[in-house]
Amino acid sequence: MPDNIFTDIPEAARNGEGETFEELLTRPGIRIERIISTGQASPTGFWYCQTHDEWILILQGSAGLRFDTETDVRILKAGDFVNIPSLCRHRVEWTEQNGTTIWLAIHYGEKTLNEAGEAE
Repeated sequence: MPDNIFTDIPEAARNGEGETFEELLTRPGIRIERIISTGQASPTGFWYCQTHDEWILILQGSAGLRFDTETDVRILKAGDFVNIPSLCRHRVEWTEQNGTTIWLAIHYGEKTLNEAGEAE
């Protein structure tokens, strides 16, 4: 586990071979992870719709984040953060092609869904 968020980058991320997800801390009700992207995006037509809230911070690089309730893509750069409520459909349109985007993601507030698929 890294002691510095910017060091110990996995080989796959350094070589641009794939996006990496590393859990930094997991406790009941919360999970903190480092995500390293090297040009990845959500697959065409795919939308995340999670049963938990997610707070993300771009530490390095940049990314385009789209919400299905918004017309424009949100351009995020180092220092920008956003809270994504549970059940909010969103997708990553792009991450930096010629560099590394490092995200800090905090997952919290897991919701239970009723039979209709609504959060309780």
